[in-house]
Amino acid sequence: MTPSKKILVIDDNEDVCELICDTAKAMGIDCVATTKAPEFLDALTDDVTLILLDLIMPEVDGIELLRLIAQRGSKAGIVLISGSGKRIIETAEELIATVGLSSAGHLMKPFRIAELKSILETLAVPASRPAFQRAPDMAIPEQDLRRAIDRQEFVLHYQPQIDAVSGDVIGLEALVRWQHPDRGLIFPDSFIPRLEEMGLIDAMGWIVVDRGMREIGEFAGPDGTPPMLSLNISPVSLNDLKFPDRFLAIADQHRVPASGLIIEITESGLIKGFAQTLDVLTRLRLKGIQLSIDDFGTGFAMMQQLRNVPATELKIDKSFVQQMHLHDRDRVMVQKTVEIGHELGLRVVGEGVETEEQFDFLVANQCDALQGYLFSRPLAVNALIPWLESYRERLQAAG
Repeated sequence: MTPSKKILVIDDNEDVCELICDTAKAMGIDCVATTKAPEFLDALTDDVTLILLDLIMPEVDGIELLRLIAQRGSKAGIVLISGSGKRIIETAEELIATVGLSSAGHLMKPFRIAELKSILETLAVPASRPAFQRAPDMAIPEQDLRRAIDRQEFVLHYQPQIDAVSGDVIGLEALVRWQHPDRGLIFPDSFIPRLEEMGLIDAMGWIVVDRGMREIGEFAGPDGTPPMLSLNISPVSLNDLKFPDRFLAIADQHRVPASGLIIEITESGLIKGFAQTLDVLTRLRLKGIQLSIDDFGTGFAMMQQLRNVPATELKIDKSFVQQMHLHDRDRVMVQKTVEIGHELGLRVVGEGVETEEQFDFLVANQCDALQGYLFSRPLAVNALIPWLESYRERLQAAG
């Protein structure tokens, strides 16, 4: 720590303010503490590195202060202090991210000095901006997007899905990218919304379907059987009653069996035009195609959709997987999703697995398959083929 670090504390208890400042100054950290909101806001300068904020205040409460801190554009990390219960703190931490601030942990009253020191030692310098923020979307001319459709400039990167018991690669999720002739590789967040606005999302979807079915055979194992192919399909396409026949015709053309295909659908995408969508989904299942509910737990009517949709798979959203060791509610959501999925006879996939700790927890809770950067990022065809060969060799050697 260097004296250039500065923290700002607001708590309605003067003894707590004094304790925090004494601890901080002993660690070489400049500290300003107050029990009054106006004094706190006056002291909120650009050089403040960390803010320790009591949620329960007599005049201006902590939630109101968070709003004011965000309005000031502060880059300081926020440490919440409260004795009001862990669930309230967790919800407040979600609010921190929502308003564009950076969470740096929390202290439950009464806290120990060791807990305070731990936060000051490891979290005094937060990221300048929270990780969820993205750079503004690049301005893409409409004619570029129309040309991309006409010339089929969209390519696929594939992320492996790993069987939790055997370790085998059992599936590949196809993720679209745009290989722009001038700008290079463009990720979907920058062009999917534009294609939806322009009414071209269905046209791009058919390019993805055709390419995925054409390429999946290249990833076959020693026995000649390729992994399952998971394709993300737009709700627009799933509202077209002709979709199943066209989809199966492409599968037949590329000699891909229906049983080797999974269509991934998002919860939010099932809300509009549900009657026709249910018609399409049911016909797809009758023809042997599997259905996966993607990002499970993030929709507004997830249980109703789970009851109605003839799904064969649930994918636990990565936001729960990556937060389950930080928040009890996320851990419970993961555990219960696996239980619900199995009770309904569904395969359950954990997305966003990045650490051994997450891997061990999901395996211990009988998650069926895993997907994430712990195994591999999404790879282009020319990178995935050697990765699969190397992975299979390592798996065989370990076995």
